[in-house]
Amino acid sequence: MNGHTMELRDIEIFLTLAEQLHFSRTAERLHVTQARVSQAIRKQERAIGARLFERTSRAVTLTPIGRQLRDDLLPGYQQIQAAIDRASTAGKGITGLLRVGFSAAWSGNLVARAAEVFQSRHRDCEVQIQEIPLQDRFGLLRSRELDLQLTELPADEPDITTGPVIFTEPRALVIPAGHPFAGRDNVSLEDLAHAPLITIKGPPRYWLDVHFPQHTPTGRPIPQGPATVAWQEVLSLVSAGRGVSPTSARAAQYYARPDLAYVPLRDAPPIEFGLLWLTAAETPKLRAFVKLLLTVGQ
Repeated sequence: MNGHTMELRDIEIFLTLAEQLHFSRTAERLHVTQARVSQAIRKQERAIGARLFERTSRAVTLTPIGRQLRDDLLPGYQQIQAAIDRASTAGKGITGLLRVGFSAAWSGNLVARAAEVFQSRHRDCEVQIQEIPLQDRFGLLRSRELDLQLTELPADEPDITTGPVIFTEPRALVIPAGHPFAGRDNVSLEDLAHAPLITIKGPPRYWLDVHFPQHTPTGRPIPQGPATVAWQEVLSLVSAGRGVSPTSARAAQYYARPDLAYVPLRDAPPIEFGLLWLTAAETPKLRAFVKLLLTVGQ
């Protein structure tokens, strides 16, 4: 180019016009005036000493020299844009590894969908997902083995932030298939006074009170059955007739078994599934994933 240089903006104008072949559409795309587009092209043509476009009243076409210039410039320009995008992503801290936990199969499906979208938008970031142990609600956050988790609320912990509720689920009772409740359309929280409740070992008492209450709403004691640390064990204990257990209504789709029945709990408040993270470990990357999960979870 005889020692002449082209500014990056002028290259962008040239390549956009080479793609659009229309002055006003190019101006619109780049948020500049049509006069600015014409001026940039004239300047380039003067510097090169040849026409880059043929203009008639009906059409704009590339000349052979224009086509050659487009083919030579495009790969380098795309590389520059990709480098700027990567730097911008890195500047926002959206690189490296993000580890997200979940507690129920349906939460895991949602997190996996969000992870796929997130990685496609942030190429330098990998999202790993894993199930959290039923009995240890916050251990992996505290040991920094997880950055974020989507689990059943509440979480009343001084070092943990409770983020937005992503979705809610109606409750049901899982019972043995031959249980007297099995023929009903639904059951009430008051009915829990008549069946031992299989519970979970490990979670804090305030959490257990929400999910595995010790009393009915009118104050009658709910008999406490065996406590375990794994969901499959809960199902086995129910099947063996050792008691019943509250769960999400959606568990009927995910854990259907001929020896079990799921009956809706008509007067129980819904289960809230929300996001939790260690307050001291909040990052822009985490905030970006939370924002995305809110849209995917709709």
